[in-house]
Amino acid sequence: MRSLRLFFSDEACTSGQLVVASRESQYKVLHFHHGGLDKLASALQQWERCAGTRLQGQQVANEKMCMKFSIRRPKLPSSETHPEESTYRRLDVAAWLRHLNERGQVEEEYKLRKAIFFGGIDVSIRGEVWPFLLRYYSPESTSEEREALRAQKRKEYAEIEQRRLSMTPEEHRAFWRNVQFTVDKDVVRTDRSSQFFRGEGNPNVESMRRILLNYAVYHPAIGYSQGMSDLVAPLLAEVLDESDTFWCFVGLMQNTIFVSSPRDEDMERQLLYLRELLRLTHLRFYQHLASLGEDGLQLLFCHRWLLLCFKREFPEAEALRIWEACWAHYQTDYFHLFICVAIVAIYGDDVIEQQLATDQMLLHFGNLAMHMNGELVLRKARSLLYQFRLRPRIPCSLHDLCKLCGSGMWDSGYMPAVECTGHHPGAESCPYGGTG
Repeated sequence: MRSLRLFFSDEACTSGQLVVASRESQYKVLHFHHGGLDKLASALQQWERCAGTRLQGQQVANEKMCMKFSIRRPKLPSSETHPEESTYRRLDVAAWLRHLNERGQVEEEYKLRKAIFFGGIDVSIRGEVWPFLLRYYSPESTSEEREALRAQKRKEYAEIEQRRLSMTPEEHRAFWRNVQFTVDKDVVRTDRSSQFFRGEGNPNVESMRRILLNYAVYHPAIGYSQGMSDLVAPLLAEVLDESDTFWCFVGLMQNTIFVSSPRDEDMERQLLYLRELLRLTHLRFYQHLASLGEDGLQLLFCHRWLLLCFKREFPEAEALRIWEACWAHYQTDYFHLFICVAIVAIYGDDVIEQQLATDQMLLHFGNLAMHMNGELVLRKARSLLYQFRLRPRIPCSLHDLCKLCGSGMWDSGYMPAVECTGHHPGAESCPYGGTG
């Protein structure tokens, strides 16, 4: 046995998971409910104290006897929480209506995004609010303008579908080979445990298929990549209308940085920022990655996090809550990277303490998928963002983390001093104005 970790999932610390890791990086996850985990934690803590007493002053001859034990509680210490944490409740119908004027326009959009960032959106109004977050609807649009837009976009969507259906036999063969074959294979296994997509001949599955095929026609440069169905499915389940879902997906792909296409330059940019954030906020973990050489710094364990937007790492309800926090674009367009660092900070102890190799690290985080606490990760990520914004100096390598989101990133127009890292091939001076 390599380690025992207890992850509490409720505030009262009575339920959660016991994760047992073996020396061969095999994981057993045991779930406890109704007060079981707190009793187990008490027993294990007593055992650890006894074991520590026996080993005190002795040298352990066989390293394989060593074992790590820790407890993760859903509450972070006050020093590790955002000062505005718990200030906002989930955005419900009444709160949403307070953000709209009599013409249906969103007033003080920044306040709305802040409320969503901290509190999330009630399930009952996601289908109405998500199109604003995904920039299908402009916050300045009136109710009438949105209805006119929907009619126009429905017509455009029909024209796109007609283009697909009117392909020549040769075009259709190429399309089937490059796009449709993979789409057909993916949609039948996407979210089939969900009531919305369950069962044979489900029309919602066919709607998802049409959206993906039509998107490949609409944007042939991107086409279709495996994993897109994982993004479309929750949109369709909440927005419900096929045309509206299509245009929300277009907005998702165009405007949301935390959706990385598999193209090398897109992913590498995300990984560059993430490496620098880890170096700045979690130096021990970064040093372990650096000790593994180029393989470690490729961050293979988090590629799926970025490509599928954490959907395979958390139960759907928690994953969608994370999506909303990222879509809010509150104070940064790169909140998804702070989510990645939060996962590492909370669940990465074994990686450092056991000096896990690259493949073991991949297995470590892969086995924790669906067993991590999404709310805890969100709170930690918000804290990391808050601490980042307090820094008087930031490395020029992270300059762009505050570049795209406009006003509100740094209060009252304040920008921290930029410190040059000295890595600018071919440049005589720092392009971001950084000083040494």
